[in-house]
Amino acid sequence: MLKEPVVRPVSVDFPFKSTLSLEPIIAYWQSREQDSNPGLALLARSIGEQVEAAPWCRGPIADMSVLDCSCDLVETLMMAVFPPASFAFDISGAVPPFQRVSFYQTPRFAEVLLNANKAVKQPLNFDARTMDIYMARMVYQLILEKIYGVHLPLQGTIIFTIPDYNIGSYRHYGVAYNSAFVAVRVIGEKPQLTAEQIEHLSHNLHRADLWKELLPPEKFELEGFNILHLVDVTEQEILSELKYDLLERDVLQASDRLEQIQEKLRVLFGRPFLQLGIAAYDEKKKAFVDFGRKINHSFLTKQLNNQDATSGFRQIYNQLLQDRQPLVISDVEKADLPEDLRQQILSLGIRSTILALLPYGDDTVGLLELGSPNVGDLDEFSVEKVRDFVPLFAVAVKRNAEEIQTRVQAIIKEKFTAIHPTMEWRFTDAARNLLEKVEDGNKNAEMEDIVFHDVYPLHGASDIRGSSVARNEAIQGDLIEHLTLANKVLKKASDYQELPILDELKFYVNKNLKRLRQGILTGDEVSIFESLRTEVEPLFEYLGANAPELRPVIAKYWANIDPELGIVYKRRKAFEESVMLLNDTVSDYLDEEEEKAQQMFPHYFQRFKTDGVEHNIYVGASLVEDKPFDLVFLKNLRLWQLLVTVEIARRTAALKSRLAVPLETTQLILIHGQSLSIRFRQDERQFDVDGAYNIRYEIIKKRIDKATVLGTGERLTQPGYIALVYAQVREAAEYMEYIDYLQDRELLEPEVEELELEELQGVKGLLALRVKVRL
Repeated sequence: MLKEPVVRPVSVDFPFKSTLSLEPIIAYWQSREQDSNPGLALLARSIGEQVEAAPWCRGPIADMSVLDCSCDLVETLMMAVFPPASFAFDISGAVPPFQRVSFYQTPRFAEVLLNANKAVKQPLNFDARTMDIYMARMVYQLILEKIYGVHLPLQGTIIFTIPDYNIGSYRHYGVAYNSAFVAVRVIGEKPQLTAEQIEHLSHNLHRADLWKELLPPEKFELEGFNILHLVDVTEQEILSELKYDLLERDVLQASDRLEQIQEKLRVLFGRPFLQLGIAAYDEKKKAFVDFGRKINHSFLTKQLNNQDATSGFRQIYNQLLQDRQPLVISDVEKADLPEDLRQQILSLGIRSTILALLPYGDDTVGLLELGSPNVGDLDEFSVEKVRDFVPLFAVAVKRNAEEIQTRVQAIIKEKFTAIHPTMEWRFTDAARNLLEKVEDGNKNAEMEDIVFHDVYPLHGASDIRGSSVARNEAIQGDLIEHLTLANKVLKKASDYQELPILDELKFYVNKNLKRLRQGILTGDEVSIFESLRTEVEPLFEYLGANAPELRPVIAKYWANIDPELGIVYKRRKAFEESVMLLNDTVSDYLDEEEEKAQQMFPHYFQRFKTDGVEHNIYVGASLVEDKPFDLVFLKNLRLWQLLVTVEIARRTAALKSRLAVPLETTQLILIHGQSLSIRFRQDERQFDVDGAYNIRYEIIKKRIDKATVLGTGERLTQPGYIALVYAQVREAAEYMEYIDYLQDRELLEPEVEELELEELQGVKGLLALRVKVRL
């Protein structure tokens, strides 16, 4: 009499009955008995004789211990899927259909994935329920394929994160399920599926309720076994994780985040005691600096008080700059190093190390340090891995430096006047003149007016089309989800407890849900959030403490709430990240090109970020000291601005596929042929145009983004186009030459629209050119 099954089945959440059987592999060998290959046919017939002599191997196998007693026959049968030549290296195992115990496996599979009782380890990145759901989907697709002849695309490679006790860490494995040796048996009458139902299922792979309704699990039984094949993808996964980690803001300004990155590098190198250090380098100060908030992640440079030219560290750093290659020291004690540096490294407990510069373009932004307490842990073979992630760290360090600089500039703008370098000389002169007056005894002297006459303005804007609508839709969507989650808790609570307050709150939530679905009003976000925070959520805390049956639905509510903001923050986050990426891309490119433009001729430049990026340029003789000005510099800047605008259109269009919210940008240039004067407003700490006539320029600048084409009502600015607004025909003639040049370079499409614009408030008679960018 057979014993009760010892196979550990899938958990109770897995809805299908499955039985281990060797029949599919036996059938395979039987099909080979008349093979054209004589050797294979002979082997197949021999296996058939062994099977005939072992009746235990036919039909369902309830007790896996019989396989242990007959391992020779099992190994012979499994040669079809476990090639002897790769048996020692492959990570493969055979398991009863979608169960979690192996009856036959390679040594590496047992080492990686099995516990002592041959049960499959629970991956670190999947809980049991998630695993059941994933396997159930695979079974449903198998049923469609084998019973109904419908093939659906695979779900994609699943990644298991498995503990590796040899290195005291974990590794990532891509897992492939091979169900070629799984038979699906229909119990009773086969459920009928129409073509429409099959199509509906194929578009709703995640609707477990729908699949269960149309294909009841009790109608099917699985017999045979799965082959699980694992491939180590640790290196690819770690590099992918590092990419996302290091792109996050402030990642280098939190010690705990760097510890997480260090842990991932330990996994990548298989070195559980690996140390990571990052040092930022300030080219102006010629010294290594902190990352802000007095955080220093370097395990080496923070120990060195002496960074002068004669120090051992400085000598090694100069060597790195010269060679531009990572420095590998597999044995610090025996390496050719300056003695002070050797002792410094040894005092840190480091016996092997790799030092690599962090290059960003032509600049060096820092130093990457890897260290291990064991000789030979880091060697020449480790360098290729280092080269894979050095650019990621370089970008993170560069971005951190830029963020710190932005914060510094923000403080300067708040406390002082942010003086543009081009005109700093003029402020210095004014300050000296004021000081002379005070020293001459005029204690009531005031700062003289700072006015620059005869300067030429250039204005451009890259605006995000429909940003206000997209923002409102994001807020509306998050509020609806937030209220829906709250409503589910309140409905569930009403089933267990009758409280008048529950009915009142459900009424409030449903009323707001109904209204929100029609549109969002100013103040909805604040009022609804305040009501949820002060009236609804305190009740949830009471219910969670006193009604255990409500805890799962309350936990689901809190799981969807942003822990810092206390609200559902999914769509807004996606929108804000998309806007930020667009603005950062435009701003970074503008700043980069602006540095080059300053080399053409010094000028005043300012940009503003809102839902888009605007920039203003003023150029003229009065802005610079002891440098002759010619109109050729103005023409050069105008062409430069047009080129930059073309590139911004191309770059932002290329970003669209990467944006969580597919936003588009429009490009606008205001052409103004006359010179004007700008005055520094001390009360506002900024420059503004000076004089009544020049005010018209400011009015136009503020209103043209909403301009429409005369007679059509169409918005002038359109994604993929550049709009150039002007008032005088002669102003357009110069730009037509530039457009012709860029068309010849195949940067712009051949057609140019010449348009009249509808009258704006206080402004009429404006004209425009519009040309499409070749993306």
